[in-house]
Amino acid sequence: MKKILTLLFVFCGLLLAGQAMAQGKMPEDKSKRPSPPATVTGPGFTIDYSRPSLKGRKAFGGLEPYGKVWRTGANEATTFTTTKAVKINGKALAAGTYALFTIPGEQEWTIIFNKTAKQWGAYEYKQADDALRVQVKSTKTAAPVEVFTISADKAGMVTLMWDNTQVAFTVK
Repeated sequence: MKKILTLLFVFCGLLLAGQAMAQGKMPEDKSKRPSPPATVTGPGFTIDYSRPSLKGRKAFGGLEPYGKVWRTGANEATTFTTTKAVKINGKALAAGTYALFTIPGEQEWTIIFNKTAKQWGAYEYKQADDALRVQVKSTKTAAPVEVFTISADKAGMVTLMWDNTQVAFTVK
């Protein structure tokens, strides 16, 4: 009888675990995700994003196709928050929190600030909700970057780096 009860409990546990996995539930502790969270701050702005790794894959033109909207990281959409109006590469952006999307290209990228900040990935992205789009040139990194990285300097230069590609824009 004891063995039957033990087997029943194990079976129920496996059934519940399988159901949670099928529903795509992520660990509650975001730091335990395969693509952990990170925060970057610059003068008057904050960027919150998740950091995917290459793991032997090709980032752009492979894992992330050219010409398609990318969440600019992993998991939830990357967010860009500013407490005051700023200029992105000279174009005005009102204070607020935005989803930061990109459209990778071989030579040029589109940086997108979208009004719908809270969303999972780019699955429900709507161009009609874009607050601002800017075009930037892509360049090669000095060395391959395994984990997607966003950096910001004191002058407001934001750089996105992954694999052998980097793009940058200014926030003033």
